[in-house]
Amino acid sequence: MQKHFSLAPKIAALAVMAACVAPAMAQTAGSNVVNVGWFHLAPQDSSEALRTPAGPLPGSGASVGNADTLGLAFTHFFTDNLALTADLGIPPTFHLNGTGSLASVGEIGKAKQWSPAVVAKWYFGDGNAKFRPFVGAGVSYVWYDSIELTNGFQQSASMLLSNGATPAAKSSASLSSSWAPVLNVGATYNFDKNWSMSLSVSYLPLKTDADITTTMPTGQQVHSTTRLTLNPIVSFLSVGYKF
Repeated sequence: MQKHFSLAPKIAALAVMAACVAPAMAQTAGSNVVNVGWFHLAPQDSSEALRTPAGPLPGSGASVGNADTLGLAFTHFFTDNLALTADLGIPPTFHLNGTGSLASVGEIGKAKQWSPAVVAKWYFGDGNAKFRPFVGAGVSYVWYDSIELTNGFQQSASMLLSNGATPAAKSSASLSSSWAPVLNVGATYNFDKNWSMSLSVSYLPLKTDADITTTMPTGQQVHSTTRLTLNPIVSFLSVGYKF
């Protein structure tokens, strides 16, 4: 009986040691991870010629600049390897610049892009590993607001639609919304059971139709259209917390 009592402290000590050396529960089934970081959007863009009522404007085009914004992602692990991520963030502002025959206009306008996404991811390796690469695929719904055209472009549009005259016309624009697939690859490094850092790169095949409405002094409205191909590559560097 005395031997049993003398073994109890040793067993307790071994249990504590085992708990200390056990692997940290980093990204296992049931885990939830919130990531906050920096989105960098780099459009691989092109555009069609601006189509006016008189026909396409030869050589006209536009390019879309890069954009940066604050990003937020929430990930739930259904198994040690399969997870679902919801990507959100403050909508970035894209600036559109004229090219070709519109290069002299400079900046054409700007717009904010909303593109929340849901991405299914497969994490390689053990759920308790420190370094875990992953691949993913999902879908994003993209729409735009706060669309503004510059005074320079509006003056150019007035001259173009009035055959060289300069009436005090006013132009506005709308951009079509659409669904876009998301392809994703990245890796996470787990510092401990709660904190981690992630870097991912996503590609979105994305197009939008631009409709420019110009209201002439007579009240007549004239529509010009074009199609923009954006195809952004999106980098996301973030810090994560598991709970």
